Amino acid sequence: MAASTEAPEPWYLALLGFAEHFRTSSPPKIRLCVHCLQAVFQFNPPPRVEARTHLQLGSVLYRHTKNSQLSQTHLEKAISQFEDVKFEAASILSEFYCQQNLVDSAKPVLRKAIQISQQTPYWHCRLLFQLAQLHALEKDLVSACDLLGVGAEYARVMGSEYTRALFLLSKGMLLLMERKLGEVHPLLSLCGTIVENWQGNPIQKESLRVFFLVLQVTHYLDAGQVKSVKPCLKQLQQCIQTISTLHDDEILPTNPAALFHWLPKEHMCVLVYLVTVMHSMQAGYLEKAQKYTDKALMQLEKLKMLDSSPILSTFQVILLEHIIMCRLVTGHKATALQEISQVCQLCQQSPRLFTNHAAQLHTLLGLYCVSVNCMDNAEAQFTAALQMTTHQELWTFIVTNLASVYIREGNRHQELYSLLERINPDHNFPVSSHCLRAAAFYIRGLLSFFQGRYNEAKRFLRETLKMSNAEDLNRLTACSLVLLGHIFFVLGNHRESNNMVVPAMQLASKIPDMSVQLWSSALLKDLNKACGNTIDAHEAAQMHQNFSQQLLQDHIAACSLPEHNLISWTDGLPPVQFQPQNGPATSLANLL
Repeated sequence: MAASTEAPEPWYLALLGFAEHFRTSSPPKIRLCVHCLQAVFQFNPPPRVEARTHLQLGSVLYRHTKNSQLSQTHLEKAISQFEDVKFEAASILSEFYCQQNLVDSAKPVLRKAIQISQQTPYWHCRLLFQLAQLHALEKDLVSACDLLGVGAEYARVMGSEYTRALFLLSKGMLLLMERKLGEVHPLLSLCGTIVENWQGNPIQKESLRVFFLVLQVTHYLDAGQVKSVKPCLKQLQQCIQTISTLHDDEILPTNPAALFHWLPKEHMCVLVYLVTVMHSMQAGYLEKAQKYTDKALMQLEKLKMLDSSPILSTFQVILLEHIIMCRLVTGHKATALQEISQVCQLCQQSPRLFTNHAAQLHTLLGLYCVSVNCMDNAEAQFTAALQMTTHQELWTFIVTNLASVYIREGNRHQELYSLLERINPDHNFPVSSHCLRAAAFYIRGLLSFFQGRYNEAKRFLRETLKMSNAEDLNRLTACSLVLLGHIFFVLGNHRESNNMVVPAMQLASKIPDMSVQLWSSALLKDLNKACGNTIDAHEAAQMHQNFSQQLLQDHIAACSLPEHNLISWTDGLPPVQFQPQNGPATSLANLL
């Protein structure tokens, strides 16, 4: 790149060419690249060239070496009076400070650069995005939203509706995270209008539509509205197909404020797979969830060979979290456990990833413990998870599962009633999620069933059925039907029991939900026996035997894995390695 508006000196071009050659060699020859750049100073270069060389040296040292002190020195010297250098230097220097956990040093650098960059639209927008991201990472979403609002207004004044939409959609994403739904709805409505009316580069337009639709889909899924989300999800899937057929347009926007993109095309594809998996998991289409997870993980493996972007690891962890829940439902506990271990390994490589996903990891271990009937460990895992999350939906999900553990244990009445008060579906339910509220009714029904209060149980379960049918929540429907079938059987109403358990069995087979199949087949066996249907009773008994065998074999396989030791880990970073053992009795004492 030219050092000034005048023709650069031949010696400068030569050294710059050599430096770039060494930097882009395979493997990169960073030491030689640094030598070439340092040699520039021997020629007493003009101030602009000197500033740019400090920037290049600081950047190379920051990105390719561990020499943080020297990198910092060069970057600080690069913040000069030259516009084409100082804003880039401020951006990289603040990145450097954040990497060194010096966030409070990064903020003033960015703020000052933002104040003086209003005449340079590209850098002004980029620095606003960067400072907003920094506040968001610190969970200061109010400051982040304010900055994104400033950016949106600046982009509007600069005549870039595209970048205005990017700022507004980013703000919408943070408002969704904050659960400020009153502000989200008008903002998304405005974004929808801007995106539809904007005429420009087709890939940029479609990428804005993907961003907009991803926010809409995740908003529906957060609200547990699995059926209502379908039109949006379909639009999103069509949109990503359109993008994959478009060729990247090499023509750059003429407006410097519009030189941004949200995500690379390949990352968007993985993201669409991911929200599809989230939908399939919630709706209970577990084979579909498996299919899309496999596709997404394959794509991620390819991308990670060429791209070290942290967002790819985040995508991978969220995909694994969902597929682990699927495995536990479909009766593949051993595979689920190995995938939990994989999430642990990914979290060990990134402290930020672990901070953001520790609660989910302990929740998954709690669900695994329930599936292998280690209820004390399940309680410990769920309790640990509750202490690590401020996310209301996750908190409610954990409390619901912990309540089911207390119900099964049968001797934790005080703790159980304390939990149930906090997730009362009839009064002040803590979240707006349709799915979680339906699950809370189910938990109430389960407790009433165990207490022998059958009429009360029926009321709660019919409420669950009404809600789960309204939004196609197949697993909750299957669980409610089989429990209602059980109640009618106990009450001696065999016909009504049969009317419940047969569709429960069909739905459980479609999901497939191994536990509900086991429960349904046991009930069918008893029901047919009571009605004198010997052949049907024998057939149901055979089915029950098959499901029992499959689950038992999987149980033994899971408990024999060294990773089973994880059930005792409730604090700090996950253990690095696992030692083989002979049986299910486990302890982590020797690993910590």
